[in-house]
Amino acid sequence: MFQFQRFTIHQDQCAMKVGTDGVLLGAWAQGGERVLDIGTGTGVIALMMAQRYAEAHVVAVDIDEAAVRQARQNADASPFGDRVEVVLSSIQDYATSCSLSFGEGRGEVPAHFDSIVCNPPFFVDSLKAPDQQRSLARHADTLPFAELMRAAYRLLSDDGDLSVVIPFDCRRRLDDEAFLCGFFPSRVCAVRTKSTKPPRRYLLAYRKRPCPCHHDELTIGDTRYQQLTRDFYLNQ
Repeated sequence: MFQFQRFTIHQDQCAMKVGTDGVLLGAWAQGGERVLDIGTGTGVIALMMAQRYAEAHVVAVDIDEAAVRQARQNADASPFGDRVEVVLSSIQDYATSCSLSFGEGRGEVPAHFDSIVCNPPFFVDSLKAPDQQRSLARHADTLPFAELMRAAYRLLSDDGDLSVVIPFDCRRRLDDEAFLCGFFPSRVCAVRTKSTKPPRRYLLAYRKRPCPCHHDELTIGDTRYQQLTRDFYLNQ
């Protein structure tokens, strides 16, 4: 398990364990009254968003039944369980069901979120892991970037934020798909493992309307990193 200041993450049933990427995204993303976590896994990002935004209702979606079960248990054991809803579904099916439920195409407004967060699967051409559950969590077969962006655009409110964390070599591909769907970059944070090395990860935020794009950077362990994560890690 992984112990945070205000909640505990059990992760024995999840392929992807708590990592720096997810923690950074949960600490960096903009929130709102309705938050959607795509590919929630252990539920760590969903719980971080619920902690940061006290009025938020968070929907956490995942296609892995074991992960959904564990995320639900983690949420129920936290102080925020009554505001976190865990759903077993692909985001493609969830977006469709929301649109049908709210009458999209008939002049009614579909379910919209103020904030969407995602630590997406990103491997495309690499060999898959023998562990099918881990392979499902890491490879983009079930959630290509194009489908992620289309679903997010459909579910995001006009003034909402889509926030993701992605390896440095996937940024161009994600930016291209975002542009094709109608998104505009609003924030970019380059993440370095050492100050002397190039960025290895990017935190990226997109909006539906043109806006100035704010650029930032941090190095794991530096002052900026500590400020972001100070309300979560036990040793800060």
